[in-house]
Amino acid sequence: MEKKVSYDFSTSASRENTNAEKYTMRKKLFGSDAVMPLWVADMDIDTPDFVLEAVNKRLGHPVIGYEEMPKSAFEAQTEWMKKMHGIEFEVGDMFYSHSVVASMSVVIEAFSEVGDKIIVQTPVYPPFFHSVLDHGRELFKNPLRQREDGSYTFDIEDLKSKIDAKTKLLLLCSPHNPVGRVWRREELEEILELCLAHNIVVFSDEIHSDLVYAPNVHIPFASLSTKARDITVTAIGVGKTFNMAGFAISSVAIPNKELRERFKKVYDLSHFAFGSSLSHVAFEAAYRNGEEWLGELKKHLYNNYEMLRGLCDGFGKLIKLTPIEGTYLGWLDCRGMGLKDRELREFFVHEAGLGLSAGVSFGREGSGFMRLNFAVSSAKMSQVIEKLHNALQNYRKKSDRD
Repeated sequence: MEKKVSYDFSTSASRENTNAEKYTMRKKLFGSDAVMPLWVADMDIDTPDFVLEAVNKRLGHPVIGYEEMPKSAFEAQTEWMKKMHGIEFEVGDMFYSHSVVASMSVVIEAFSEVGDKIIVQTPVYPPFFHSVLDHGRELFKNPLRQREDGSYTFDIEDLKSKIDAKTKLLLLCSPHNPVGRVWRREELEEILELCLAHNIVVFSDEIHSDLVYAPNVHIPFASLSTKARDITVTAIGVGKTFNMAGFAISSVAIPNKELRERFKKVYDLSHFAFGSSLSHVAFEAAYRNGEEWLGELKKHLYNNYEMLRGLCDGFGKLIKLTPIEGTYLGWLDCRGMGLKDRELREFFVHEAGLGLSAGVSFGREGSGFMRLNFAVSSAKMSQVIEKLHNALQNYRKKSDRD
């Protein structure tokens, strides 16, 4: 019987004094190098050994030159997508990209013109805004609707009321960053119906699709129907799943030939080429060997989420944790603290010693919220909980005195 491999997420390598963005930018963003950074959406968890071993093996060859993205790498990814998410992409549907944001820019240029409207569903990952505006398109905001339990859903009536002939593209975040929703089939089908009726192309950012907690199930937008496949550009990759953002590799899947050709015209103008030879082997190794590791990682992440939820439950009048179905991003509703956004950010930095993403950066609907990345080791998560507990306790005492 094959021995089960054990994965340990109790500790992780220090990223201090490395070129890690979330650490090097602390002084600029938070005014202090002392804060624990919980903002950038990468993990303070070691990249899997099987990925690093594949890279080390490739380094046994002394030439690191131009290389094409190997067919075997895309085969590994499409096999993973079929097994894990029930969707079949062909290798010929796939494009290399160094990032989802880069892919989004190509999609905006390929499927809209200056002055056209592009739908974003706020609060949402900030590049969704910037990419639209930087390309001279009109930002069409369809804010998510918050339900009584704190979770979010689409506001279909708002969307219906705003669509017109200039609406060309919808940027879908699925699973959603920052609110942690894993969209249900019936929710996605309502979006699909409107997009089909109005000839709207869907760019579906599914980079967090592997980080979904049972019983929730990720449903790729392109898997909804044959018609959905024909209007969808899907962005996927290993960066979030296996903590490999530094390899600068992701992919785009476009089953429809006409959309693929329109995308490729802009893609070729940008000279994406094929990326790094080391990234290719890392990408393939992750998809070939990562299923068991991912299963253990998700157990660890969910335990961290439970710790954060327990803390927030203890300070329910001050702070609430939005229910999380996927991602490793905690969306904290801090409106009960009665602080302005700047004051709220300063509270986390100066009182808790934590560097979070300000909710308002995800759109005005994020005012009063903060985003906390809980993808850290058990040891670091215990520190996060202690720091936040002490800060909230002190704040409550001070509020009671006042």
